[in-house]
Parts: sequence; C-alpha cells; structure tokens
Amino acid sequence: MYHIMRNFQEKRTFKHILQSKLFLVLLSVILLIFAWKVFGFWGKMQETAQNRKLLEDKITALEQQKEKLSLDINTLKTDKGVEENIRDKFGLVKEGEGMIVIVDEKPPLEANVSDESGGFWGFWKKLFR
Repeated sequence: MYHIMRNFQEKRTFKHILQSKLFLVLLSVILLIFAWKVFGFWGKMQETAQNRKLLEDKITALEQQKEKLSLDINTLKTDKGVEENIRDKFGLVKEGEGMIVIVDEKPPLEANVSDESGGFWGFWKKLFR
C-alpha cells in the first residue's frame, strides 16, 4: 500500500509541476520562439521561390538565344547565308545588280535664309516677328 501511495504522490507532484505558472511561462516562451522561427523560414521559402522563378525565366531566355544563335551558325555555314550576311552588314550588291537609295527630301536651307535675310523688307519682317 505504501508503494501505491508513493506512486500516486509522484504523479501528483509531476502534475503540479506541469500546471505551475513558471512551467507555463517557459512553455509559452518556447512556443513563441518556435513560431518566430517558422515565420522566418516561411519568408525565406517565398524569397527562394521568387528567385527560382527569375532563374527559370532567365534559363528560358538563354535557351531561346541559344536556338537563335545555333540557327545563325547553321545559316552562316552555307554560301547563301554568308552572302546574305555580307549584304545586310555592308550593303553590297552583286555585279550587274542595281541599288536604290531612298533619301528623304528636305527643303534646302539656303533658299529660306536668302529670302529672309536679304533687302529692306527682310529687315522689317525680322523686326516684327
């Protein structure tokens, strides 16, 4: 009987410790620290997800650029591709071909200047502008 009573008292002491204010405060502090760490970890996870998205977009752009460059290289391996490249970069034509150059027509500056600056009436026009 003594053994049973002692076991009961030990359980009661353990229950008393678990329900004490000091233990509850300690448990609350531990819980707050844990929650703080979880929120910090969650923020880092979001930042990592954003960085991953940026890197995936960059990889996609680089793969597209690689495909374009591979196509350009394959084009330059042919005589026709080399010829087109030289024509585009240097504006060259084959012998016997003609080249048309389109120039925007602008009014000559000298005609306007001579009308305004010359003579008696030109002086009065400038004066009243």
